[in-house]
Amino acid sequence: MVAALSIPPEKVHDALSEHLLTDGFKLVLDTAASHGSWLVDARDGQRYLDMYTFFASAPLGCNPPGVVGDPEFMALLAEIAANKPANSDVYTTHLAEFTKTFVRVLGDPALPHLFFVEGGALAVENALKAAFDWKSRHNEANGRDSALGTQVMHLTRAFHGRSGYTMSLTNTEPNKTARYPTFNWPRINVPAMRFPADEHLEELVRAEQEALEQARAAFATHPHDIAAFICEPIQGEGGDNHMRPEFLRSMQELVHQNDALFIVDEVQTGAGTTGTPWAYQQLGISPDIVAFSKKVQVGGIMAGGRVDEVPDNVFQVSGRINSTWGGGLVDMVRSRRILEIIEQDGLIEAAAAKGERFLSELRAVSAQAPAGAVSNVRGRGLMIAADLASAELRDAVLADMREKEHVIALPSGTHAIRFRPALSVSDDEIDQAAKAFARAVNRQTSSPEEHNS
Repeated sequence: MVAALSIPPEKVHDALSEHLLTDGFKLVLDTAASHGSWLVDARDGQRYLDMYTFFASAPLGCNPPGVVGDPEFMALLAEIAANKPANSDVYTTHLAEFTKTFVRVLGDPALPHLFFVEGGALAVENALKAAFDWKSRHNEANGRDSALGTQVMHLTRAFHGRSGYTMSLTNTEPNKTARYPTFNWPRINVPAMRFPADEHLEELVRAEQEALEQARAAFATHPHDIAAFICEPIQGEGGDNHMRPEFLRSMQELVHQNDALFIVDEVQTGAGTTGTPWAYQQLGISPDIVAFSKKVQVGGIMAGGRVDEVPDNVFQVSGRINSTWGGGLVDMVRSRRILEIIEQDGLIEAAAAKGERFLSELRAVSAQAPAGAVSNVRGRGLMIAADLASAELRDAVLADMREKEHVIALPSGTHAIRFRPALSVSDDEIDQAAKAFARAVNRQTSSPEEHNS
């Protein structure tokens, strides 16, 4: 018999705030009534159009019909949820089926090694451990000190997590890493694109050359000690910063010339967000390790490339990387069904066209808004953002959208808004979000007299 819930929705914040910092959204999620791209507030039934998707982690939104509408599958999910086996040592048909489906829908033949873990930060953490181990063994095999290989080159405005090693990489907001001990690893200025790209190309090329020079200098300053370079193919929290494929290819060439691994953090960009299974597939690069989580529902890494140049790498030696639950079986069972739906409905391919629709509408908002109010509209697939003239305007527009339009989006960087719709978002929902954004911008940029007229 299921125990009745004793805390009414209107008391949730009070109950939680006795023990937790509750500075998130005011709404209390109705987990039964929310569906697709619509979140329902359990306090009053208000619906919100979801352009947030739990930080881009809900590929089909809430309660997708192909999941909750299948009694047989829901019974299986309940059966699996009754236990939490240690996937790293105890194997099941469900683990095997998930792995098979993952490889079919998202796999890359060039990256045959898989490792699963819970969460994006730990996915990146294990990618770094794999690189450290690889570089140490590579140095040893080539007559160099095996103690070398302790550093990771990375970009400014990067977000790679908040655990252990990853805190030495993350540098979006000082409050997220300040006062925690971190390593002083080489940090390269990100040559972020501005759009329309052709209007800023000369400046961008200079920034790319400067970044590559910084990278060359880092390799020269730390000979044989840089194990890897890591980047997000599109930086998320740091400002939805895009980089040209030409820069990323040049960086990969430089990294490999210096016998380091090229790691791509696809925690936010992966699983179809950008219109291909992985964003790197549109950029002409061939990573050695890819970290993933969020939309996959399970964290982990794919590896190959230069990793196999070292025979005793972490994917061949027992215990070098491991975790108790190895990703979590409940998440794997749910992920398998979600991936099947994504595959059957062609949602990865559709993300490109849906993204173009959204971008076109946001460009129209930018053109109609006061000069400079909305600029740098950008995106790849359904990973979409636009700059506002200031952080204050950005925050006001976000609040306006949430409180007056009942549309939830996210901040990005210092003054951008990011939209993270589900892969299953409809054209009509995209149109609604764009119109809500336009109205919010209009209200927040109009004079009080215009606002009240």
